[in-house]
Amino acid sequence: MPVRRSRAVARTVARAATTAALTAAATAVSVTSALAHVEVEADDARALATNVTVTFTGEAESATAGLAKVQVVLPEGIGPGDVVLAGAPAGWTLATTADGYTVGGPALPVGQDAVHKVTIRQLPDTDALVFRILETYGDGHVDRWIELPRSGAEPAHPAPVLRLAAASPGATPLSPSGAPTSGGPADSTPTATPTATATVSATATATATATATASASTGGAPAASTDDGSGSSSAVPIAIGAVIGAGVLAAAVVGWRRAHRPGR
Repeated sequence: MPVRRSRAVARTVARAATTAALTAAATAVSVTSALAHVEVEADDARALATNVTVTFTGEAESATAGLAKVQVVLPEGIGPGDVVLAGAPAGWTLATTADGYTVGGPALPVGQDAVHKVTIRQLPDTDALVFRILETYGDGHVDRWIELPRSGAEPAHPAPVLRLAAASPGATPLSPSGAPTSGGPADSTPTATPTATATVSATATATATATATASASTGGAPAASTDDGSGSSSAVPIAIGAVIGAGVLAAAVVGWRRAHRPGR
């Protein structure tokens, strides 16, 4: 009996050890899967910090294909024009999108993480930035790291979050990217405006000259201006009348000279 009992105890211990080992292995696999995500960090994680280098590390999960592209949806307060590529795998380039950017190129070796860096012109005045990430593998598979925690539970595909410290004293928001840096709106005035003004001025000058010439020829006073500030529309009829009047006067003078030519 003692021998049988000891054998039974040994078998029970062996079963328990096997179960514990399998449970530990399953837990390790689960933890590994949960830890496989995209991480984000910055060299100056403060609100309103400028020229900040942000590093994204996309962990490779596929056992058959390498990462080929990473798409980043930028949080509110950072525009695609505020981002410049600062580092990426060989052959990868950056292209802006409507809501962020993509960086990609030749597929990386299987199991190699995709690490890229961007320089952001200025971080917004907030305490956290959420970057939604889409990773595309060489075989076309896409991992979407876009979920946020709900009720304190960690989602299956969490979006990377960059926590920010308070802004430094005196830090202020920069002007939006692409806005005039000096001179204000006047610097961007279309060239058509001064051209149109010059055309109107030239028309008014020609009208005034024609009116003055006609008046001098007839011995009368210059006609009063009827321009109400609406351009040359009211001056055109006057100019036409003046030209016609000058033509009639010239014809009369020629006729008079012919009629009184000696020998007639």
